[in-house]
Amino acid sequence: MSQGSEPQEIKGLPLNARRPLNPGEAYVPLVPQDGVPETTPRAITMGLIFCAIFSMAAAYLALKLGQGIEAAIPIAILAVGLSRFFPRKNTILENVIVQSIGANSSHVVSGAAFTIPALYILAQTPGSGVPTPTLWQVVLVSFLGGCIGILFLVPLRHHFMVENHGIFPWPEATATAEILVTGEKAGNQAKELAVAAGIGALYDGITSIFRGMGEYLRLEHVWVGRALRDRFMSFNFLNSAATLGIGYIIGLKYSAVIAAGSFFSMFVLVPLFHAIGQYVPLIVAPGTKLIADMTPEQVFFSYIRIVGVGAIAGAGVMGVLASMPNMIRSIISNMKALMNRDAAAESPKAVRTERSLPGSMIAVGLVTCTVGTMAFLSFGVGIQHALVPALVATVVVMVISFFFAPVAARAIATIGTNPISGMTMLTLVITGVLMLKLNFTGGYGMFLTMMVGGIVCTALAASGAFSTDLKIGHWIGATPARQIGWKFVGTFVAALFTGIAMWLMAKQVNLDGTMALGTSIPAPQASAMKAILEGIFGTVSMPLRWYAFGLGVMLSVVLRMVELPALGFALGMYLPIELNTPLFLGGLLAHWVNRPKAGTSEADAKARENRGVLIASGLMAGGAIMGVVASFVKLKWTEGFPILTTHQAEGALGEWLGLTALVALCLYVVVYSRRARGEA
Repeated sequence: MSQGSEPQEIKGLPLNARRPLNPGEAYVPLVPQDGVPETTPRAITMGLIFCAIFSMAAAYLALKLGQGIEAAIPIAILAVGLSRFFPRKNTILENVIVQSIGANSSHVVSGAAFTIPALYILAQTPGSGVPTPTLWQVVLVSFLGGCIGILFLVPLRHHFMVENHGIFPWPEATATAEILVTGEKAGNQAKELAVAAGIGALYDGITSIFRGMGEYLRLEHVWVGRALRDRFMSFNFLNSAATLGIGYIIGLKYSAVIAAGSFFSMFVLVPLFHAIGQYVPLIVAPGTKLIADMTPEQVFFSYIRIVGVGAIAGAGVMGVLASMPNMIRSIISNMKALMNRDAAAESPKAVRTERSLPGSMIAVGLVTCTVGTMAFLSFGVGIQHALVPALVATVVVMVISFFFAPVAARAIATIGTNPISGMTMLTLVITGVLMLKLNFTGGYGMFLTMMVGGIVCTALAASGAFSTDLKIGHWIGATPARQIGWKFVGTFVAALFTGIAMWLMAKQVNLDGTMALGTSIPAPQASAMKAILEGIFGTVSMPLRWYAFGLGVMLSVVLRMVELPALGFALGMYLPIELNTPLFLGGLLAHWVNRPKAGTSEADAKARENRGVLIASGLMAGGAIMGVVASFVKLKWTEGFPILTTHQAEGALGEWLGLTALVALCLYVVVYSRRARGEA
């Protein structure tokens, strides 16, 4: 942050909460006194329930759209709002614990969903030799990574929270703290959030479970769709409230970048590839039929999305390289902070708001995690004679987590974004090369390497997210030791329900009998990790595949050179167009809601913006939860409980019903959001 640019104060917090302290000045939190209810059974129960629900919702969205959700804000709103229904309202410290436990859902999902689905996809690939991960393996990877990330950050709590008070902007912590402090306002918002979640769940349930309208709108019964088909292009649209809500939250600019990637793939690369390939008389791998006989979607899935995978990988690596100087400076600063740790804060006699875990307990925890990781990678992944590779892999996990977990926390404190995907790719490359040096190749080499990537990715995500929780607690006056202790419990619950959600979606199949994970559930980041593994271990000999991958890498370099968001564009290139068109529509709705109108006061404009985000969050959460429910239902009833036949749903009736419902949903978002009025 530049000199002289003080952050805006949070109404209700002390005036010096977000500015550097003057010499001799001390920060007194909002609740400095002892005896205020904090880790009560009610707060812990609510936190764990929210953690379980949002873990499954976040896992669904991460695998479906490649977009995670930040659960801290909606959980904070629900914590405040639901406390109205108890004889005694929650204290603000109880609500801090509720959101701190519940927010585990976001970072555990970020670690697991970016890596482990690659193993499910590889296990279904003939000849890969990769075993299918079990549920408990996924849970252990997430839990070990989360614990390691937390433990490496705890010694730096004093450095980040006290020594650098008022230095970092803390974007997400600021938004969450505002909600917790202004409790009555958040209580009113909880009702709006719950109603929107119900609408989102109902809407997506009708499409995905009951098939009451078209789920994929291809516009084949209007002129646009037919005209595009005639030119070997298609404009498909997923009729989903959750996806619309995600697009609204990320905004018009970023959703337009993602949609531009899809348009480039479907309207430029697909017809170009078909125009050339239709004259090739042979089947070109990885395709399974002549290009001349393929539909636009088949050309995209067989060839063009590989370009997107290369672009995702290239953008991730360039992101790490670009931030390397900052990472090095951060590592040096963190090392100095470890040397100057405030030992007084670890004492049981310390002031409640400064009481942390003692260094001996942290050391025991890290040793336990190291031994647990070693045992898991040696004996828990079903690989014989894996002791030496597991020892090397454990060293990689602990060293990379030690250096980069605090870097992730500093990134969250500064810009609110954690560059975990690029650092995870770097981890995979290092681990994969070491496995090859140890002659540990084939499917089990890939399996062990990806397990290492999953642990590291979760550790980095946990460290960044936990720094936000600690900052909220520091501002308001929570007890750090209690936050830390219950963070481990929340991490286990999040790991368990993330594993369940991923297992459910890995079991789901499409109507044509193919595996849903990797096709209708794309898991884009995990697919990029899969491609990196295949490149390292040389399991796929398809020259065209690697040419396309290289083309994607070069395209990401060009985008970086012209200063366009390479990762967003690459994500759009990889994801099917039907997932990105509703994202773009959601971004347009956000633009229309927030568009200034003559005579609108600043308070009214802010109220509209807040209500729109709240409604979009509800649609996203409700629709995502229903997506997990649909995955569970379809394990037994593959087609759900259809109201319309497949022919009707994909025909004119289903398409017009879907378009009508979509228009009604958009009107609800725009009209109800723009009716919001600010406080007088």
